[in-house]
Amino acid sequence: MKNPINILTRAKWYVKLPAALLIILMEFFLLIIMVDINFLWMFGTGPTMEDINNITQCEASVIYTADGKVMGKFFSENRTPVKYEDISPLLIETLVCTEDERFYNHHGIDFQGIGSALKDFLLGRRARGASTITQQLVKNLYKARNSERYSKGLLGRVPGVKLVVMKIKEWIAAVKIERRFSKNEIITLYLNTVDFGSNAFGINTAAETYFNTKPRDLTYEQSAVLIGLLKATTTYNPRINPKNSLRRRNTVLQNMLKLRHLTPDQYDSLIQIPIKLDYYVENNYDGMALYFRDALANELSQWCDTNEVNLYTDGLKIYTTIDSTMQAYAEQAVREQMEVVQQNFRQHWYGRNPWRDEQFREIPNFIENIVKRTVHYKKAVQQYGEADTASILAEMNRPRRVKVFDYKLGSIDTTLSVIDSVKYMVQFMHGSLVAIEPQTGYIKAWVGDLDFRFWKYDKVTSMRQPGSTFKLFDYAEAMNQGMSPCEERIDQYVTWKVWDKGKQKLWIPHNAEGFCQEVPFSLKAAFARSINTIAVQISKEVGIDKINATAHRMGIHSPLCDTIPATCLGGSDVNLLELTNAYSTVINDGVYHAPIFVTRIEDRNGNVIYTPPNTDSQALEYEPAFLMQQLLKGGMTEYGTTSGFLWNYVRSFYGKCEFGGKTGTSSNHSDAWFMGVMPSLVGGVWVGGEYRCIHFRTGELGQGNATALPIYGIFLKKLLSDPNYAHYLEKFPKPKEKISRPYNCKAYIIKDSTAVDSAAVETPEPAM
Repeated sequence: MKNPINILTRAKWYVKLPAALLIILMEFFLLIIMVDINFLWMFGTGPTMEDINNITQCEASVIYTADGKVMGKFFSENRTPVKYEDISPLLIETLVCTEDERFYNHHGIDFQGIGSALKDFLLGRRARGASTITQQLVKNLYKARNSERYSKGLLGRVPGVKLVVMKIKEWIAAVKIERRFSKNEIITLYLNTVDFGSNAFGINTAAETYFNTKPRDLTYEQSAVLIGLLKATTTYNPRINPKNSLRRRNTVLQNMLKLRHLTPDQYDSLIQIPIKLDYYVENNYDGMALYFRDALANELSQWCDTNEVNLYTDGLKIYTTIDSTMQAYAEQAVREQMEVVQQNFRQHWYGRNPWRDEQFREIPNFIENIVKRTVHYKKAVQQYGEADTASILAEMNRPRRVKVFDYKLGSIDTTLSVIDSVKYMVQFMHGSLVAIEPQTGYIKAWVGDLDFRFWKYDKVTSMRQPGSTFKLFDYAEAMNQGMSPCEERIDQYVTWKVWDKGKQKLWIPHNAEGFCQEVPFSLKAAFARSINTIAVQISKEVGIDKINATAHRMGIHSPLCDTIPATCLGGSDVNLLELTNAYSTVINDGVYHAPIFVTRIEDRNGNVIYTPPNTDSQALEYEPAFLMQQLLKGGMTEYGTTSGFLWNYVRSFYGKCEFGGKTGTSSNHSDAWFMGVMPSLVGGVWVGGEYRCIHFRTGELGQGNATALPIYGIFLKKLLSDPNYAHYLEKFPKPKEKISRPYNCKAYIIKDSTAVDSAAVETPEPAM
């Protein structure tokens, strides 16, 4: 038998050439197979059919209010996919003409395009691009985003060979995608994946960013601008390079004319149209309820970690409990009242610096110490060195353009040094509000501070001393241990032995008025009038440790001190969210459940992957909870610290609705609180300085009923005046079971006395 190799060697050239081409072709296909299977780990791994069948891309998670409005987004790449039918046919036509004119005629690889590019290269002409839309999709999906997952292999690290291997992988993946998806699906995937610059990923975000429109409504000239961007998102950005963008747009339109997708008349008309932008770059801080959204991310972080969910890339639909209208009313109420508080504060401290120690002496170097924590100071230290204090100080005093908060304009651009801007900003008073439905635990409104752009530290979750609002737990434990609202205690000085630095001393708390009336008060009246001495008496009787345990069951998760008796008057820090939720426990007949941020979360396919857990527990038995409701109502109806002040806002709703509440103020007025209750809504408000040493000097200006209560009153007036919230106009229900203790006693009223808020937030010095 003759050797075929010898025969081929002696054959004519016209026999050798086809044979050689066949061998090359076979070797090429063998190479493709070897690359695809990563033969001997030489080529590295690439997208498998499983990857192709389960294509995922970074998608923004959308946050919704309870009434169905988009609150905002979480995203690392701002992308919201759309369906093929939601994309303008004009855009698709423009894309195909510009990026891949034979898109509908190939199977992922355009061999005609490759041939033309190779011919241009051999003739020394500028080679045209030969990548198909499908190949570009492969690059977008896998190249950068999955660089760690898809390895390079041994040969993938060799210059030159690396490019060949990468291109072959790209071809293989493109063919797989063409086998798996229809042309329309590939077009949709591509347009949803591609980066259009300006933090606009995908055609939906791009259309909104550049033209404030939807993909289905894009015109020819708009489509040409966006498709022109794909060549270079910065060079042809219509915002920063309008001339380049116009030229590129017209080039795209000219190519469409050449391919007969536009008539000469259409082309001539379109190139005369100027680029009309309606440009806005969306960011993570766009939308409503920014403090709530920040807290929401923290709330979901552990769940995301446990379930391997990425809040910023997985395209979730997050349905929150926030009511958009109620949120707006809450923000308006905080803004309106805090502007009044700020005016009072500036007049109160006019001509003097408000940062004072406990003896009201100005704190030295207060501003300078804050400045040292700024980015500007740290940069100056890096530039000049820590020892060059003169240069650093000069830099901190150098005027520069800054943006600062302003009530009238929202913000103002001005020229201030770092020191002066810090001094300006720290003199603002701050306020926060949270509203919860007690029966569901749903958070309906959340205002963390005046303006998220300037103060990102959320005052709803910041730790402050609660003052007399903590008395809720003193009296709740008293009711727990069998006391009655109608029991009496005398308003008189009480002594309590405490240990201070190893020595025993006597703690003698005082009322806010500075004196005791030496007359009996019912516990109901004492709670309503916030009498410190009686709160301390019952706390001493029931035990601080028992009070703290009750507070924890009701919703206080912050640590509380068992060894300092002033805890019963609010001496341990809590935050507004947990305090408001604890008040909700009372209104919910003693049943505690954790605050609910989210009703459900859906994945990108609409599957529900999260619902809130059931955390219900009976923190108070029904009767003690009912009795505490009567005590809270007493603040409104029996000359308590709440009645006259809240009456100014809700008088028109009396007879239709019942209210209750409790004020609280720290002993130096650094923290002012109001907790307002209704049968189906509980609201908590805090007012104070960013730093505890910045506050009013008098109770008249600084206590809870002067600063915090009006915020709740304004909020309530707006809410209850809205017919859509008429369901909140209700009275507390009658007892569900027989109540064994009397509770309808009247408050003991002293003629010509004024109800004042009483608290001792900061531990008083023990008396000998």
